Amino acid sequence: MKKKRRITPKVFVFTAVTGSILIILVLVFSTLWTFRRTESASNEAVSAVSEFYLEAMADRRARTINNLINSNFEQMEKAMLFVEDEDIKNQEDMRRTIGRIKSLLSLNRFAVVDSDNIVYTQYTTYTGGSRHAFLADDIMEGRSISTVSVYGSSRQICLAAPTPGLRLMGKDIKACFVQIDIKEIVDLLAFDDQGRTYFGLYSSSGENLSDTQLGLHIADKNLFESLKGVVEEEAWKENHENFAKGVKGSIRFTIDGAEETLCYVPVEGTETEMVVLIRESVISDTIHDISEKNMVASRNLILSILILLLLFAILLFIEFEMMSRNKLEDERENSRRFHSMANTDSLTGIRNKHAYSYNETELNKKIKNNELSKLALIVCDVNGLKLVNDTQGHAAGDKLIKDASKMLCEHFTHGAVFRIGGDEFVVILQEKGFDTMEETIAAFNSKVEEHIKTKEVVIATGYSVLKEGDDRLHDVFERADHMMYARKKQLKEMGAPSRQE
Repeated sequence: MKKKRRITPKVFVFTAVTGSILIILVLVFSTLWTFRRTESASNEAVSAVSEFYLEAMADRRARTINNLINSNFEQMEKAMLFVEDEDIKNQEDMRRTIGRIKSLLSLNRFAVVDSDNIVYTQYTTYTGGSRHAFLADDIMEGRSISTVSVYGSSRQICLAAPTPGLRLMGKDIKACFVQIDIKEIVDLLAFDDQGRTYFGLYSSSGENLSDTQLGLHIADKNLFESLKGVVEEEAWKENHENFAKGVKGSIRFTIDGAEETLCYVPVEGTETEMVVLIRESVISDTIHDISEKNMVASRNLILSILILLLLFAILLFIEFEMMSRNKLEDERENSRRFHSMANTDSLTGIRNKHAYSYNETELNKKIKNNELSKLALIVCDVNGLKLVNDTQGHAAGDKLIKDASKMLCEHFTHGAVFRIGGDEFVVILQEKGFDTMEETIAAFNSKVEEHIKTKEVVIATGYSVLKEGDDRLHDVFERADHMMYARKKQLKEMGAPSRQE
């Protein structure tokens, strides 16, 4: 009879220890293998994430500059309409008119050029042929955007527009232009990135126009001269050509063992490129930190097997969720802050022209789709701002504008109030504001007429409602604007100060 084989305590212990060691080894090697795979995938993700992140930032900054340029061209068109209405007989009249334009439309560097290339500003007159490239042509065919250096240091973007058919002081007026200091644009785009992300505005040849530091290697030098020998010659040539042609792209390079990525996006119509750079170690360090935590957690999982593995998975999920939520909230907060700054008038605290333009675009869509039934527009103009500025100073003028804003907000509580110019306001009324419009305007006009006697703020208003056949909000605006000017004349006859006083 065959003897039965018994499992002794020694065999049991040996089997348990051997099995435990094998399980631990499998867990250790699988953890290490997983970690290496994760690290490799992380490195691949770093490039994709950094490039996507940079391109989004570059696009956003390029659009901001483009919006600023378009806004200045729109203000220049209004300025030339104002000039046409003025009786300008000599240089003194011209300078006084330009000064008023700068005050009303916030065009701080506005100038007019005649057919002899004589430039007229608020304070001086000079020959501009050698200073401004756009004057080289006898006749300007359209808008011009160029970069100029003032006294060899400060760089500015020059926006010029032709003025066909305009004749002043016995001369044909060739063009008008404004100059925007690039440092002001940099201040608009700057944000606190703790030295992790860099940006700059560059010419098509790679020259740094904004004098900002693009990382440690490129700094404020010419972009492509700095990258010679750092990137492969073929890639260098390809990106140099893209840059000159105004095509977006990206460049990756390694300096002193640190990988860096930069993206460039053309600023439409300016022959400039917005460049943003980030050190990939910023992203990779974050990802590697997460991987290291996974390793530590994996060691703990080996000791606690499935229970601790489950707990760690839950903990990791919670941490990742919290980190994602915090990051998303930070991005939302930054977006809200930037949106608020871009849409708020700094003097009065109400919505500005940028906010009005956005609302106008949205309302135009609804008008086109016949989605609006109740819509009215009130155009407002403060009387006597120039008189107050001239006799009491600009601080008193600012107070007058603030008082006007407060008065409008107090009366039109169910409307959206916008400041769209120096002394110009617009109120959009819908729903309840539309229903109570007649009595609200009557009460407001009554208060204005009382203010004529008490020498308080006087505001001329005109209003109109959306009618059948209106294609856009501007149709309503024009009718309200005409009524406002009639009201302004009426208030003047009642003793209110006028713009000309």
